[in-house]
Amino acid sequence: MTEDEIETACIALPGTYRVIQWMGAHVNKIDEKMNAIWGDKTGLLTIKCADAETAKMLIEVGAARPAPHLPRGGWIAIVPGEFAAEEVVERLRTSYTTVRASLSRSKQAALPPVD
Repeated sequence: MTEDEIETACIALPGTYRVIQWMGAHVNKIDEKMNAIWGDKTGLLTIKCADAETAKMLIEVGAARPAPHLPRGGWIAIVPGEFAAEEVVERLRTSYTTVRASLSRSKQAALPPVD
């Protein structure tokens, strides 16, 4: 999956926007909370799992790596080219849904509905 495809998948999620931070990393956010990081020198896509146990399991079986600078809270890093595009999109949606659910009810209500 290319960076352009990742960008398209991220921006398609309601209320998501991108900022460039940390020496060129593309950071997608909902409100002020990040839900995906990519486009830096590592070639990794950093995303949040639904829970810390899932993240731990994916790391243990070799399907993900610990996220650089985000070692806790269910964050993982994957190499997008090692997975089918559909799986990467599904992981992005899970990250989005997990982060969106952590927003206050009023902030969630102010966002466009999820398809």
